Amino acid sequence: APRRRDRVRLAHAGTRVSRGMKALRIDGYGGSEALEIVEVTCPALGSSDVLVEVHAASVNPIDWKIREGYMKSFVEIPMPHIMGRDVSGVVVDKGGDVKILSVGDAVFGSATADRDGTHAEYVAINSTLLAIKPDRIDHVDMASLPIAALSAYAGLVTHGNLAEGEKVLIHAGAGGVGVIAIQLAKQIGATVATTASESNAGYVRELGADIVIDYRSTDFTKAVSNYDLVFDTLGGDVHLASYAVLAPSGRMTYLNAGPIPDEVPRDDVTVVNALVNYDTEPLARIAELVAGGAIKPQVSAVVPL
Repeated sequence: APRRRDRVRLAHAGTRVSRGMKALRIDGYGGSEALEIVEVTCPALGSSDVLVEVHAASVNPIDWKIREGYMKSFVEIPMPHIMGRDVSGVVVDKGGDVKILSVGDAVFGSATADRDGTHAEYVAINSTLLAIKPDRIDHVDMASLPIAALSAYAGLVTHGNLAEGEKVLIHAGAGGVGVIAIQLAKQIGATVATTASESNAGYVRELGADIVIDYRSTDFTKAVSNYDLVFDTLGGDVHLASYAVLAPSGRMTYLNAGPIPDEVPRDDVTVVNALVNYDTEPLARIAELVAGGAIKPQVSAVVPL
C-alpha cells in the first residue's frame, strides 16, 4: 500500500484527527468485479487497538474465500468490508489500554476477518495480533508471512509436536503454507518429505526438502512409510490416503483446505485440526526465525494498491 503520511495527523495528546484513506473494499459478496478502490475515513481505534500505517499487505486464499462468501457460516463479515488480513507497517497511534507497543514501532501480524482489513493505507488492529518486525527484514517480506507462517507453526509445532530426528510428510510443499513448513521442519531437525509438481521439485529441495514426491506421477503412499507426522493442507482423498504413511502412534495435523472425510481408518494414530493461534507469542517466534535466517520469506510478486 502506498504511504500517505499527510492523510493522518496525530494531535499532541495522542488523539487521531480523522482523514481520508484509500482502501480496497467490497459492498457485497462476489467475484473480482466486486472489488473497488474507494476513499474512506481512517478507522476509529478501540482501547486495545493500534493504528498501523500499512507498508505492505499480502493476499491469501482466505481473502478470495471471504470475498466470494464462502466464510459466511464461520464469521459474519460487516458490509461494506475492506479486504485483507496480513500486514506489515508502522504504529502511528494507539488506544489507551495498549501497553506493549508504542507509536513508531514497526510491526507485522494478521487482522481478524470480522473487522475492516489491511488492504488500505491504514488499519486499526488489536495490539495482541501484532509483533515487532525484525529491523533488517523488509515490510514486503514480513507481510507475506503471518497467515502462512502461523498455519505452518500450528501444524508442525503447536499441534504436531514435531521433534528433532522425526520424519514428516508435508503436502503441497510449494504452496504458501508448505514453503514455510518445509523450512520450519528443517530448522527443528526433522527429515522432510513433500508432495509437489515436477516443475517445483528443485524449488522445494532448495527450501530443504529431503524427499520430493511428484504427486502427478507417483502415489505418495508407495513412496514413503512409517512417518511420525503428516501435515495435510489439502483434505479430501489426500487426507484419507495419508493414514497409510503413518507409523503406529503417528500424528496427522490438517488445515481445512478441503473436505475432511468422516472416515477414520486407523485407531492407533492421532488426528488434530491445526487451529491457528493469531497472537503475539507465535508471531514473535516467527520473527526470531526470520531474523536468524532459518525461515526465508517467499515473495512471488509485488503489486501496488
